[in-house]
Amino acid sequence: MKKFFLLFLGLTFLVASCSDDDPVIDPGNGNGSNGVTLNDPVNDFIWRGLNSWYNWQEDSANLSDSKDDNQDDYYTFLNGYNDYRDLMYNLCYRHISVVGAANAVDRYSWFIDDYEEQNNAFQGIRTRFGFTANAVEIEGGFVVVSILLVEQNSPAELAGLKRGDIVNAINGTVMNTGNFNSVYGQLANETATLSLVSESEGVLTPTEDITMTKAVVSANPVHYYKIFNDIGGKKVGYLLYNQFSDSYNDELNAVFAEFKAAGIDELVLDLRFNSGGSGEATTYLGSMIYAQAGTGIMYETKFNSKHSQYDSEDRFQDVMQIRNTQLEVIGEEPVNRLNTLSRLYVLTTGSTASASELVINGLLPYMNSVKLIGLTTSGKNVGSLTLYDTPEIRDYLGEEYANPAHKYAMQPICIQVFNKDGQSDYIQGFEPDIEIDDSLNWNEILPFGDRNETLLKAALDDIEGISSKRELTKFQLNSKRIDVKSPEDNDDVMYFDHLFSLN
Repeated sequence: MKKFFLLFLGLTFLVASCSDDDPVIDPGNGNGSNGVTLNDPVNDFIWRGLNSWYNWQEDSANLSDSKDDNQDDYYTFLNGYNDYRDLMYNLCYRHISVVGAANAVDRYSWFIDDYEEQNNAFQGIRTRFGFTANAVEIEGGFVVVSILLVEQNSPAELAGLKRGDIVNAINGTVMNTGNFNSVYGQLANETATLSLVSESEGVLTPTEDITMTKAVVSANPVHYYKIFNDIGGKKVGYLLYNQFSDSYNDELNAVFAEFKAAGIDELVLDLRFNSGGSGEATTYLGSMIYAQAGTGIMYETKFNSKHSQYDSEDRFQDVMQIRNTQLEVIGEEPVNRLNTLSRLYVLTTGSTASASELVINGLLPYMNSVKLIGLTTSGKNVGSLTLYDTPEIRDYLGEEYANPAHKYAMQPICIQVFNKDGQSDYIQGFEPDIEIDDSLNWNEILPFGDRNETLLKAALDDIEGISSKRELTKFQLNSKRIDVKSPEDNDDVMYFDHLFSLN
């Protein structure tokens, strides 16, 4: 048996096209062929991989099993595409890049240029500055960027950037609504200079410039935790967790050892920056939160009709495997499971996705309450499988069998996930019980763990039975959030550590 990975995917699309130097193969005659040659064998991999595994294979006319019955017609069809993404996304069923967001069914399948680089990113190892930011339009048509999170030991942290900093210029250009996209897009470069300002009664005053150069950052997703000893007479654990990463499961378990020793009565799980990660880590986190679930089903995965033999049930665990960054098992330890919780508070935004939503959905049938505070989550209840260009006998699974001539791979949607009650209907996201849009709080961002930090305060106030109300300043009331995807943002992704028997 070999190990492979299923992943929930977001909407980052990389730019690449087929090379003029790609090999041309001569398939010979037979199977209805009169001599049409296939210009690029990667196109054949794309079609056959999707035909085998794609969740909506039966709904896509060009993925019909009869499409390749006539070899000449099949090769002619594939030769009509000179860009791998064009082919893949047109084969997908109503892909967002083809039909737009309003009409899309498939919002998450994607093409990968370099699977080794991508697999590192799935473990939080990426070349970047290492910060998360929010863009807001303020009075006069100007735009400011507020720093929400800075990763430990990143170029951003080493340069002195911190949560709550306000940026009004990048590489010397002050941002406004007219130039924002082009100026903000410079964060894709290797080096960037951020101009910081302070704010007082709506007036911005320059403070300093910070110059950073991207580097490989291996971010610890267990970013911050704290125990509040007296919130309405209760002990409350707070955890900011930013990615479900298998190589940090032992650090996560260590935090819950402290929560368990303290005997916390409530838990506030901050997933506002968590767009997904490992399905195995998801199961372990769910197991840590609610020991009363025993070894019941946390989630089920279901494939298309060609691969229904891989449908599975993933259960809460008492023992966890410890993995290194290569995902090799290097040990195991008992899961620190809490017996003291009957409900869970989760801090959310639109970036709360995939594995984060799986934790919410998986715990809903078990706990008395899973209370969300913030904004509606992303709405990703489907998953995908990493497909490599392997010989067909491997059915496109397994990096070790991949064609050494290139590093291309695919991430098509292949599964849907359900909780133990068969619930999977959250494609519009989970709506918050207490709705708070913290994006306009650009000039009053407090450190993580501060009792008055906006979303945390709302959770702690609710635990105390206090109605939490946030008063915006007049400058915030005249502000407007700008929805933009930064080059620094993570992809919305979740992968499962499943075993497949390829007999």
